[in-house]
Amino acid sequence: MKSIARAMRLSVLAAVMGGTFLAATAPASADGGRMEEVLDRGTLRVGVLGAFKPWSFPSPDGSMQGIEIDLAQSVADTLGVELEPVVVTSANRMQFLQQGKIDVIIGGMYDTAERREIIGIIEPAYWTSGPTLMAKEGNVESWEDLDGKPVCAKQGANYNKQVQQDYGPRLIAFAGNTEGKAALRSGKCVAWLYDDASIMADLASGEWDGYEMPVSVLFNNPWASAVPLEELDKPWGVFMTGMAYGWQANGKLLELEKKWEVKPSDWIAEQNKRLEWDESYLSGQ
Repeated sequence: MKSIARAMRLSVLAAVMGGTFLAATAPASADGGRMEEVLDRGTLRVGVLGAFKPWSFPSPDGSMQGIEIDLAQSVADTLGVELEPVVVTSANRMQFLQQGKIDVIIGGMYDTAERREIIGIIEPAYWTSGPTLMAKEGNVESWEDLDGKPVCAKQGANYNKQVQQDYGPRLIAFAGNTEGKAALRSGKCVAWLYDDASIMADLASGEWDGYEMPVSVLFNNPWASAVPLEELDKPWGVFMTGMAYGWQANGKLLELEKKWEVKPSDWIAEQNKRLEWDESYLSGQ
């Protein structure tokens, strides 16, 4: 009975994800794999950062909430299993995945060439971040406004040199984020130069009323979900690829921007436009 139930669930998932998933599930009955484990267990274990508002953070009742929790829930719902968020850190999340403690990472992780050697990075990316500014409301309107002005920055950040060369601020570098943001509060700088994901988390914390993120990011660093490397081309990796395409194409990420009051991302809008299925033929146009 268990094998019949599993086969029925795989059939439903094949219909949801399309022919590519169906083809990929063919060897699953022979060698098992993470897809079979998740379905048999009835629980999806997702690695999340857990203190990363608005992506993943505790709700008043202690359960996890946020953008990445909603994405993880969409995976669990599609599979017909329960969601179990597992709090990880930047230092241990890949090890947890390799050790089988989690099934997938959806936790603010950059897609890099080095990581692709270790874990199975899922394409397309579901989010992106990059260097931007936090400033008092009305103080800065464009990158060009920084010319000749003091700007707080993180020591060693790879984008500091580019900002100096392109926009001419007088950068004041700090070893830690706390010191840099304290200097912004005290008026030593007109802006804090840092990653927009961190700045959005600060603005969402309620501790930075009267401040804003006034400019777009200089460039984008894509965030990707990930499965164990050996699962990337197997049913589990193919299924997660389908989920990632769906998040972009069906407007899920656009909806989550609105739900969690995140500043709309040009990158997400462009991805949605590029991947959205053109249904105009249905109306004879």
